[in-house]
Amino acid sequence: MKTEEIIHQVPKVQLHDHLDGGLRAQTIIELAKDIKYNKLPTSDAGELAEWFHRGANKGNLVEYLQGFEHTCAVMQSKEALERVAYETIEDMKKDNVCFIETRFAPVLHLEKGLYFDDVINSVLKGLERGKNDFGVGYGLILCGMRNMKNSLEIAELAVNFRDQGVVGFDLAGEEGGYPPKKHIEAFQFIQRQNFNITIHAGEAFGKESIWQAIQFCGAHRIGHATRLTEDIVKDNDGNVVQLGELTQYVLDKRIPLEICLLSNVHTGAIDKLENHPFILLYKQKFRVFLNTDDRLMSDTTLTKEYLTASNLFDLSLDDIEKLNLNAMKSSFIPYADRLHYIYKVIKPGFASMREKLLSLKN
Repeated sequence: MKTEEIIHQVPKVQLHDHLDGGLRAQTIIELAKDIKYNKLPTSDAGELAEWFHRGANKGNLVEYLQGFEHTCAVMQSKEALERVAYETIEDMKKDNVCFIETRFAPVLHLEKGLYFDDVINSVLKGLERGKNDFGVGYGLILCGMRNMKNSLEIAELAVNFRDQGVVGFDLAGEEGGYPPKKHIEAFQFIQRQNFNITIHAGEAFGKESIWQAIQFCGAHRIGHATRLTEDIVKDNDGNVVQLGELTQYVLDKRIPLEICLLSNVHTGAIDKLENHPFILLYKQKFRVFLNTDDRLMSDTTLTKEYLTASNLFDLSLDDIEKLNLNAMKSSFIPYADRLHYIYKVIKPGFASMREKLLSLKN
């Protein structure tokens, strides 16, 4: 069996996926037609997908985020939000992802008169319908935006919807100039409610952003964290000599790092894939795992992320299982549910693949 086929067939877990960054190009075209939105550069699905990918692959976060203007523009009705959420689950099923936590910023979907509750309920309805049809588990994370002042309101919404499928709160958007501690009220509220926090940090800004996210804001997971390596001393051969205090803390406390290989190149968080700190962090036993970030913008799937890592860093099937177990352990769903996926889905899935490979050898 080819490596790609093996990776595609095993059960995978995805925790860093943006709902508005993963639309199908054809869906965007159809939704735009429904609302007479005429700003798309083309009405050919293949060309449009290529246009999004080309636009995102500029090497800086600000330009990478520009494509979201179009995806958010067509996600302004209950029906559109439900459809996009449903198709996300269907796309996960096609990629053999057994569980996904997807995230989005409700504030970006109010332009046509929807209320926050309409927006969140529509997404949850689509995700739940997808789960029923395709058997893929999900959790929804609500994002506050770094450049907006209503993050406390979004945090309150996240908690209000915790029994309906919302599992956590995130801070997203442009990093430079918008430190996480500016949103401290939102994070303190989430902490007081015994709820879950993940924060985009250390992608477009340095290790200070990660330190703030953890020590000021109480992050339970960090999105990207590529700049954590600024806190690691290496020798001329790239071997780790010493971990800084922050990095040691992240390692000791098992703070999960949501790694997104391809998008980190597209946003300029790293210059080229070979230099991605993922493999260094994995070898040092940090709790890392792979994610897609924005499937449309980065023209990716979780299979493609793992295949990329496998080819570049020589990952074995055991490594890929370990990374997916890391992801499942780091999920924001209840402990018993995490154990269900680990022992009833992931481990049996990988065991079955090993048996298949063995029988092919013999």
